[in-house]
This record gives sequence, C-alpha cells and structure tokens, in this order.
Amino acid sequence: MSFNFRSAWSIYKRELWRFLRTAFQSVLAPVLTTSLYFIVFGAAIGSRMEPIGGVPYEAFIIPGLLMLTLLGETTSNSSFGIYMPRFTGTIYELLSAPVGVAETLVGFVGAAATKSLILAAIILGTATLFVDYTIAHPLWAMLYIMLVASSFSLFGFILGIWADNFEKLGIIPMLILTPLTFLGGTFYSLDMLPDPWDKIALANPIAFLVSGLRWTFYGEADVSIGISLGLTLGFLAICVAVIAFIFKTGWRLRE
Repeated sequence: MSFNFRSAWSIYKRELWRFLRTAFQSVLAPVLTTSLYFIVFGAAIGSRMEPIGGVPYEAFIIPGLLMLTLLGETTSNSSFGIYMPRFTGTIYELLSAPVGVAETLVGFVGAAATKSLILAAIILGTATLFVDYTIAHPLWAMLYIMLVASSFSLFGFILGIWADNFEKLGIIPMLILTPLTFLGGTFYSLDMLPDPWDKIALANPIAFLVSGLRWTFYGEADVSIGISLGLTLGFLAICVAVIAFIFKTGWRLRE
C-alpha cells in the first residue's frame, strides 16, 4: 500500500490549526511561566551562583527550562488531540478513512515537531530579554528538539488513547514528567550532587534528555551526547511500535 501524502497533510494541518486556535494556552502560558523562572532563578538566584562549567548560571538553566516546557506541552497537546476525538466519537471518521498508521504518525509527529520549534523559538527569544547566551551547535539543537518533541508527541498519543477520563489525561504530565524534569538537572549539574545521589540521578531518563540538549547549547554535558541520542531514538522506536500495535488491534479505539 502506497503512502497517502494527502491524508498525512490533512492530519498535519488539523493538528497545527488546533495549536494556533489555543495560542493563549499553548504559547503565552509557557512563555509567562518561563519568564518567571528566569526572574526567580536567573536574576534573583543566578547573580549569587558561580558559573557551572564556565557557563553563567542564568544561561546554564536555559536548556533545562526549554526541556521542561517542551515535554509538558508536547505530551499534553498530543494526548488531548487524540483524546477529544475519542471522547466525542469523531475518532471513527479517522478509522473509517483510507488513512494508515504511517500517515497518522507522520501527520501527528510533523505537527508536534513544528509546534515544538515554534515554542522553542519563542522561549529562546524570551530568554534573550534576561540573559546573553550562545548556542554552540544550533543545527544539532534544532534536530534534537524535533527528535524529543516527536518522541513525546507519540508518547502523548499513547497516553490519550489509554486515558478514559480527563483526570488520567493529566496524571503523567503533571505528576511524573514535571517532577522528573525538575530532578533531571534542570537547575543544576548532576556533578554537583554528592555521592551516591549523582549516580542515583542517572536512573532518571529525563536527565539524559536535559543533558543532551545542554550539550547542543554549550558543548558539555553530564553524560555523553551519544547515549542521550541513543536513548531518545530507542524511546521513539518503542512508541512507534506501541502505536502500530494499537492501530492493528484497535485497542481502546473501537471500544
């Protein structure tokens, strides 16, 4: 069966348009939250902190704050995007249309990657108002942001299919992803932790994501960029396999 580009494009446009319709929640709210972090942790606390790895503290926290926003917004937006059609019953229009798993994934993932780049650009633009910083590997940073956004868009897709009420829809982003991101080196380097907490922190998978993005900014990280990329690609592959299984079996889609 050949790939249906029109179907993928339709899904992509629908998801992107839904993002633009909720611009206040999807863009303004994260920007305001990030600005508060910069004011509190950057201006108030950062001026009293020593540089970390030669990077001023105000600039050091930028990749972590960006990852914190991306993970939460990408997962929540994607999960809500598939949950609402299930909730209203319009999911059957997608299931009955000549749309395969590949077209669905390309549409959702493409929209998630686009939204993440827009959000990242706005957040980085906001950061320039508070601190001077440079990105050592801008191309790698863009690719890495798209990879993380794609992975967690698929994860949110799975979450939106699994959830059977609005309460479950917010459990994982709020009670799991956000705490893990805070504990994953958003505001500090793992090397600053005393033994054995520096090793225990490596059990947190989000720490590798934050470390990978920080490498694209400043060329240094707590763990190897190869390990961060490998884990992210592995997570992406698992999510693709799970979604393929869901579409093949119709789990929770045809209930």
